[in-house]
Amino acid sequence: MKKIVSVILSALLLAPFVSLAEAAETAAEPEMATWFVVVMGIGIVFVGLICLIILISLMGAVMKRINAQQEAVLAAARAVAPKPVSAPAADAIPNRGQLVAAISVALAEELGRDVKAIRIHSIKRV
Repeated sequence: MKKIVSVILSALLLAPFVSLAEAAETAAEPEMATWFVVVMGIGIVFVGLICLIILISLMGAVMKRINAQQEAVLAAARAVAPKPVSAPAADAIPNRGQLVAAISVALAEELGRDVKAIRIHSIKRV
C-alpha cells in the first residue's frame, strides 16, 4: 500500500515538470549540426590569430619609427658633444705604485689567486 501511495504522489508531483520538459522539447529550435559548430569554432580561432598578427605588426612598425627618431636624436647629440679629453701621461698619475698594488689585490681577491701570480702589464684610464 505504501508503495502505491508513493508512486501516485511522485507521479502527481513530477507530472508538471514532465509536461514542461515535453513542451520545451517540442518548441525548441532544431539542434545545430556538428559541422557548423566545428566550422564556427575554427573560424573564431583564426580570426583571433589574424587580429593578433595585425596588432603585432602595427606595434613593430610603431617601435621602428620610435627607434629611428631616437637614433636621429642620438646622432645629433654625438655631433654636438665635445671631443673627449685625452688621457694624461703615465707620469701624471700620482702614487702609481699604490694604484697598481690596489688593483692587483682586488684582482687577486676576485680571481681567488695569490697576488704574486698576477702581472699587470699596463693600466689605462677608461
